[in-house]
Amino acid sequence: MQVVQTTKTDTFTQSSTDTWSDVTGLSVSITPASASNKILVMGKVAVGGDNSVYGMTKLVRGSTDIFIGDSASNRTRATSGTYSHETFGGTAHYGMVDQSFTFLDSPATTSSTTYKIQLRAGNVTSAYINRGGYDANNNFATRTASSIIVMEISAW
Repeated sequence: MQVVQTTKTDTFTQSSTDTWSDVTGLSVSITPASASNKILVMGKVAVGGDNSVYGMTKLVRGSTDIFIGDSASNRTRATSGTYSHETFGGTAHYGMVDQSFTFLDSPATTSSTTYKIQLRAGNVTSAYINRGGYDANNNFATRTASSIIVMEISAW
């Protein structure tokens, strides 16, 4: 049984709205011992955004989208999504939301297989990984970490 993890502790910014981008440093590769083995993919991604941003993430194997929602008119297919605008007492605070996932994949290969996270800002400003839209240099602006873990599960 193989277990591989990658951890991202720095930040990433996606400023191009309506475009998916690979999150630098948030991908992991595994080479299954058998084509009948499954890969358990687990992760936690901290997503933040500027005012009224829909920060969306997507799990991708190689260049194939996996673990995404069904198609529904103009709605974006994603693994997770959040709306970053939170208001307390009339003041907007642009924080972060942890998007976690667990997915059992069947890649049907013995070749090296890469799992990665893509990020999309679904409105007019930026989405972030491991930081919020509010990022002033003080003790209540937060920096966090994100990770992906893959585990090979042998077929019986």
